[in-house]
Amino acid sequence: MALNPHKELKLYYSISEVAEMFDVTETLLRYWEKEFPTIAPRKSGRNIRQYTKEDIEEIRVVHNLVKVRGMKLAAARQALKTNKEGSQQTTEVMMRLQAIKEELMSIKKELDGLV
Repeated sequence: MALNPHKELKLYYSISEVAEMFDVTETLLRYWEKEFPTIAPRKSGRNIRQYTKEDIEEIRVVHNLVKVRGMKLAAARQALKTNKEGSQQTTEVMMRLQAIKEELMSIKKELDGLV
């Protein structure tokens, strides 16, 4: 789920790029946009969505609540309403733990190759 380091310089991401980042469908992103007002990508003249890094962070929090933690949409909305900062911090911790897990798995694989 990490952003491509070469894409960090981009100001806007397409809906297909964002869907790929989170391994979800474009339809689901459009649905979340209706369900969570904080997800509000800019729309170009032809109604093409353009996501900023801030939009992606909002999606990351919703993704964590709904897909990773398994919350229903109403519960996720309530969690964001009552404790948005806590939800964002939890998402950041989950991302860090995932990165640590991947690093440890990489180290284990290297060590297994030495035996």
